[in-house]
Amino acid sequence: MLPTIADVLALETVRRGSPRVVAGADRLDTKVRWVHVGEIADIAHLLRGGELVLTTGVALPEDPEKLADYIGELSSVGASGLIVELGRRFVRELPRAVVKSAEEHGFPVIVLTRETPFVQITESVHERIIDIQLEELRASEQLHEVFTELSVEGASPAEVLAQVARLSGRPVLLENLAHQVLAAESAGRDAGALLAGWETRSRAVAPAERTAYDPASGWLVTTVGARGQDWGRLILLCDAAPSPRDMVLAERAATTLALGRLLERHQESLERQAHGTIITGILTHAYADPDEAAARARAVGVPLTGRKLISVVIRPTEHIDQALDGQAQLGELAEATAAACRDARLPALVGALDQERVGVLLPLPPRTQAEPALTSLAERLRMLWGPGSAFVLAAGSVVESIRDVRRSFLEAEQVADVAVRQPDGRPFYRLPDLRLRGLLHLLRDDARLQTFAERELGPLLAHDAQRGGDLTRILRVYLDSGRNKAVAAQKAHLSRPAFYDRLRRLERILDTDLDDVESCLSLHVALLALESFRRESR
Repeated sequence: MLPTIADVLALETVRRGSPRVVAGADRLDTKVRWVHVGEIADIAHLLRGGELVLTTGVALPEDPEKLADYIGELSSVGASGLIVELGRRFVRELPRAVVKSAEEHGFPVIVLTRETPFVQITESVHERIIDIQLEELRASEQLHEVFTELSVEGASPAEVLAQVARLSGRPVLLENLAHQVLAAESAGRDAGALLAGWETRSRAVAPAERTAYDPASGWLVTTVGARGQDWGRLILLCDAAPSPRDMVLAERAATTLALGRLLERHQESLERQAHGTIITGILTHAYADPDEAAARARAVGVPLTGRKLISVVIRPTEHIDQALDGQAQLGELAEATAAACRDARLPALVGALDQERVGVLLPLPPRTQAEPALTSLAERLRMLWGPGSAFVLAAGSVVESIRDVRRSFLEAEQVADVAVRQPDGRPFYRLPDLRLRGLLHLLRDDARLQTFAERELGPLLAHDAQRGGDLTRILRVYLDSGRNKAVAAQKAHLSRPAFYDRLRRLERILDTDLDDVESCLSLHVALLALESFRRESR
């Protein structure tokens, strides 16, 4: 962010001297760290590099060789350039030896054809340098505040990258060590073009330093990791060489990501987050074009185009208690599911859908049958997730396009919500497997079904609510037992006389005959519908 010689020449105080470049015109982009006024010939040993030297030349030697050496010494110590005021020592032009030496060394030399107070030049340039340094300091402080807040809030990689893109105005990506994209922010660019052939392109960029700019690709790359364990790279796509602020921005973002990783020991992995973000984006239509979703999936190693797509929802059969680190439990299920997909050689997007469900988008080759793939996935998951950890695996319809994935997922979610209540041990569930229970679940929002259930059970529900009774449970036990009174009494933990008494009370409240098959069928359907309503409400 330091000013260049061209910037200095554009200052009003310098322009008053009618500056003219006599050598090194192609080096005017050289940075100026400071301005130093010096009339002595052996000034080079007093410089540290980056200085723009001002002189009238009154103390410079007469000998052309010594003048050439003077220029060579300034160049060798890294001085930015030389400004000579004509009029005192050199009247109309500089000696040829000076210009020739400067051209040989690629060293910028400028003459001022009018008298100009050097103090005005030094003041204006130093003021510019200090302003830039203060601006950099303020920008650094801003970055510190932004990324400290992100760290404290436990921001996701996607949120961190969104801030990087906002602050830089450039695309930014986070990849793992296998060169698969974990998160990306396109900053308004075409995401498909940005991610095309990513792994091949990324492997070709291998800077030796932890943070470095690769001019060939235009990538600013910084390694992400902590405690000696690197796990990824943050890549900022630049149109030109990055500024020091860009370097600081990339490094602060990498530090925030590394810190977040350390704090995620009991949360889902970055890969699961990346997969979950893509699935959520598809379900919420966050991507303007299905090709963008396909490109993002391809960047994490999951090809979706040219495949049959089947949506899968996995739910534990036991309720996850969020107060007991439920997120970690669901994260373990998601990781086990991803491992099962790898074991079955099924590349898939796997991520948590919410606090109770894991979603899988499974792309199958055109000739692969869905049923064997689902069975293989379920069997491997049962082995990997651990003994005693039961779940239901529900699948939606097979679709051919990413546009139809949302419909498939909604179907899988509905199937899982029904199957988890009474699993029968089958490897996976699909809508035809649920029969009446599945139909009622699909119709649970229909006002006609709600009216039917209320008409059949309303008096009983009101009775239990007023008296704190459990006759609704007794009715359910009786119907689930196939109207076998002896079996139902045993399941209800009641003596037969006590159970028979409750059945008589049920008949009075409902004004029906519990020995009548059609009446019991209506009540059973109403109970199943009621359970669908209540589960949806929860």
